[in-house]
Amino acid sequence: MEQQDLNDYKEERKQLFSGVRGTSVKILNRVERTDSYLDKLLEAELRSGELNDFDKALLMEIVHGVLRWQSKLDWVLNGFFHGNFAKAEVTVRNTLRSALYQILFLDKVPDHAAVNEAVEFIKRIRGEKAGGLVNGVLRNIIRNKDGIHYPDVQNDAALYLSTMYSFPLWMVKRWMNRFGFYETEKLLEAQNQKPGLTLRINTMKTTVEDFMKMFDLQNISYEKSNFLPMFLKTTNLTNISNSEIFRRGFFTVQDESAGLAATLLNVQPGDRVLDLCAAPGGKTTFFGEVMKNQGTIVAVDKYQTRLNLVKGSCERLGLTNVQFIAADATDFQTELADKILIDAPCSGLGVLSKKPDIKIKREMRDINEVVKIQEHLLTNAATLLKQGGALVYSTCTIEPEENFNVIKKFLETHPEFEIDNAAKYSNEKIVSADGFIETFPHRNGIDGSFAIRLIKH
Repeated sequence: MEQQDLNDYKEERKQLFSGVRGTSVKILNRVERTDSYLDKLLEAELRSGELNDFDKALLMEIVHGVLRWQSKLDWVLNGFFHGNFAKAEVTVRNTLRSALYQILFLDKVPDHAAVNEAVEFIKRIRGEKAGGLVNGVLRNIIRNKDGIHYPDVQNDAALYLSTMYSFPLWMVKRWMNRFGFYETEKLLEAQNQKPGLTLRINTMKTTVEDFMKMFDLQNISYEKSNFLPMFLKTTNLTNISNSEIFRRGFFTVQDESAGLAATLLNVQPGDRVLDLCAAPGGKTTFFGEVMKNQGTIVAVDKYQTRLNLVKGSCERLGLTNVQFIAADATDFQTELADKILIDAPCSGLGVLSKKPDIKIKREMRDINEVVKIQEHLLTNAATLLKQGGALVYSTCTIEPEENFNVIKKFLETHPEFEIDNAAKYSNEKIVSADGFIETFPHRNGIDGSFAIRLIKH
């Protein structure tokens, strides 16, 4: 294809997939077909400037909603689709899912409007026949909305939870074995909540009291964190990255669970700190703020592009004591550190409310694979820590194989390390009997996470 023809083709495709519905289907197709992550795809579309604020909010709602409820949507569509819905063309599938999400979950979008938008869109892309198919399926569902049959909880409790709360069956079975039916249901419900926004106030630039006054003056509602004094929770901040107080570095968006892990390292001004999996930089910048630009933080990440995100955050927040090194942290070598953080790559099964695409991407074998990386990271970090230094290992998952099991195995081969009880540094309510921090969305109202502090003798 000639370059001009290729450019014309790309422009035509762009126009076909324009608007909220077209853009949402385009993103959902990319999530399904590739390894692309939802937050990166959404960020690119929101930055493009082609959508107004209302449309941006609706785009976020539809895309997150479809991925959060995809299993349930597919169950319904399977019952009304002529033929095998799973084998339908990807654009048809995601057009139907997007429209059905609006029909079942969004009160502000009338059913007929959701159907008309979907039909007009698919006709542009796939022609009249596909339009007739989408129209017939959706109108049939609307007529029978109150009579949809779901799995019976008495016959198959796991399938019932998997379908009604839209989680993979393997995940539900795992959690039922661990927590039982009723607590698993609470966990699924919590992981399906639309996440609010948690802000970490930059105490190098303002005080918590002054920041709250600023919100009061702007009539922005918020509540204080139950666990960390410099964190606030809010729900009504839109376009946050465009706000003046964000650009000036007064705060960072960060969940409390991430703040708990960073606090556990107990960094002090003058320390030499290694952050071995630094991107996107939330914990690195937390350390910088606590250290007041005194001492050194070495931010390590495998990819320079991801490190650039950390660098940008440091500049925005006024941090000058951070060094940036693109390297593989499993074999990275440098001078010894006083404190080391390993915020390890993990399955992410504690943050499904924020990253619903993980539900459809993750499989059981992924947990086994990532454990090998976690073990390599710990083994290398042990060689980089001074005697008497502290190491924090943290994840954003609730799976034992990636959390305390990894640590137990590490301690068996590294007798020079011992657990330093997290209750010295954090709220006892979230500290286990073995001395590590463990949080769950349904128990603590924050992301699921794990963090443990080890001392090297």
